[in-house]
Amino acid sequence: MTSQKNGITYADAGVDIDAGNALVDRIRPAAKATDRPGVMAGLGGFGALFDLRAAGYTDPVLVAATDGVGTKLRIAIDTGHVDHVGVDLVAMCVNDLVCQGAEPLFFLDYFATGALETDTAARIIEGIARGCSSAGTALIGGETAEMPGMYPPGDFDLAGFAVGAMERGAALPAGVAQGDVLLGLASDGVHSNGYSLVRKLVEIAGLDWDAACPWSDTTLGAELLTPTRLYVKPALQAIRAGGVHALAHITGGGLTENLPRVLPEELGAQINLSSWTLPPVFDWMAETGDMAEAELLKTFNCGIGMILVVAPARADALCQLLRAAGEKVMTIGTVTSQPGVAYQGSLR
Repeated sequence: MTSQKNGITYADAGVDIDAGNALVDRIRPAAKATDRPGVMAGLGGFGALFDLRAAGYTDPVLVAATDGVGTKLRIAIDTGHVDHVGVDLVAMCVNDLVCQGAEPLFFLDYFATGALETDTAARIIEGIARGCSSAGTALIGGETAEMPGMYPPGDFDLAGFAVGAMERGAALPAGVAQGDVLLGLASDGVHSNGYSLVRKLVEIAGLDWDAACPWSDTTLGAELLTPTRLYVKPALQAIRAGGVHALAHITGGGLTENLPRVLPEELGAQINLSSWTLPPVFDWMAETGDMAEAELLKTFNCGIGMILVVAPARADALCQLLRAAGEKVMTIGTVTSQPGVAYQGSLR
């Protein structure tokens, strides 16, 4: 007769498989709520299936994007306010996809931590599901990696991967010409870029995350965790209405670096900085850091989260469509024959 061994287990090494299974059970309803035409299987398999024909495509081209949330996560971790960073993760991927003219179809996430805290992880992934629902995108899979020794207690990291599709020949940018009108869609704050500088400015100001926010009636940490705006559905409506030649998601690099990415090499843009009001978060950062306007414009979105480059004859109609869809729209400039981005007026 052999004695039963009570040797070391995976849990003794810091990995709790049961906690991982409990997490999957908790997030399954949130993922299921994101189902859309084309989804063929739910969570739990070794891979996820998606039927492009069932999604309505006949001759599709696939478009993929991957991104993270950056050091904005540090604020979420330090404050415990993790419910919205999943929305940021989705937005950073799908807002890029729509700039190619693609409809985001499905999303997968990667969540890594040292020791799995089921409630925290579930809140993050439920946020991812909310972002997917808002973008009409299915959350069809992901990976939760528990890696003891890789992350300090309470820390985690996030990455996302989105796939979209468009019919062949519908890719953007296309047809951008001198005289095209630039329509700016308002941002919901800093979004998910430039947070290493944001955190430095908060340090300079001598403030904590739970301090009263200098420009609103909430805490500084909560205000800076305002999630990235999702532009997918209004942008797709505008594309399908006709007259959209390009879209630029204003992320790292700000207006200065991102708009030229969708313009032909021989063309540029002139932007009237007085055509919108600089949101107070950027005004506070500029004042706190004594930042030059040029630095502000190449680091942050400065209140414009997405730019549509549109045919002049369609500009008014597209403005009306986008406003009806809930966007704040400003005519901020035009495409010119001079490469690069030139500014007139002032942000402040």
